[in-house]
Amino acid sequence: MNNIDMLLDQLITKETPTIVQISTAKLHPFPAHPFKVQDDEDMEQLTQSIQSQGVLTPLVIRPLENGEYEVISGHRRLHACRKAGIQTVPALVYAINRDAAAIALVDSNLHRERILPSEKAFAYKLKMDALSKQGKRTDLTSDQVGPKLTAATLSSDDSASQVKRYIRLTNLIPGILEKVDEGKIALTPAVELSYLAEAEQKDLLETMESEDCTPSLTQAIQLKQASLQKTLNMDMIFAILRQPKANQQEKIVLKVNDIRRFFPQNYTTIQMTNDIMKGLELLRKQRARSKDAR
Repeated sequence: MNNIDMLLDQLITKETPTIVQISTAKLHPFPAHPFKVQDDEDMEQLTQSIQSQGVLTPLVIRPLENGEYEVISGHRRLHACRKAGIQTVPALVYAINRDAAAIALVDSNLHRERILPSEKAFAYKLKMDALSKQGKRTDLTSDQVGPKLTAATLSSDDSASQVKRYIRLTNLIPGILEKVDEGKIALTPAVELSYLAEAEQKDLLETMESEDCTPSLTQAIQLKQASLQKTLNMDMIFAILRQPKANQQEKIVLKVNDIRRFFPQNYTTIQMTNDIMKGLELLRKQRARSKDAR
């Protein structure tokens, strides 16, 4: 059973809707939709596929009071259709409320192959809020939250405690959360940083960028403790981040924007890194030959 089948299985009512053609102008993204729609290589491939084959899987939508519709499943397909200039798309219309739609939206996307930590964080938060409005207990401070979240909220991969950690990430400011998505800050230290006040997080982000560093788990715990004790300020943040880390090694930092002009426009960072390493290897061999020729 694929994601769409799983979603439809949740939404099936006594009267199964037929596929209808809907103008893309009448379709709107689901509010606070947590899964990013990006103009990347995958989107380009999807756009080309839709141009040549059409939309093979209908969107799943729900009607709004103004005669227009809200997308539950198919945000990427809708974006690709608009890029391709397609003005109508096949869709299944389900008359469900926003909370039920939010739960279905999250469940249909959590099984995707690639999901950013921020996407999981806001997806779990969206579903938790929807379940709460439906009268289901999802109190994150409760000792009983584990079993209840396990039954109502989890994906097939995350435990109850892991879900709670992801939801904590929604307390991070965008700049720090972006570093989590980029893999510069791991999940566990990011959770500790989520307890810092917004002003403290802004000071931390400024320090991380000026010093070109990120906190280790030990440093993140120290930052959290100082915050709870109301003693955390810019000087302390700087002092904590300046502490030597275990197995710390000197590194060379190359910013992508500085070296992008040396590579084809469609190169990924991995391809650029590979070419740099190949170039350095050629330079090493050239120097060895020059030394032998002396």
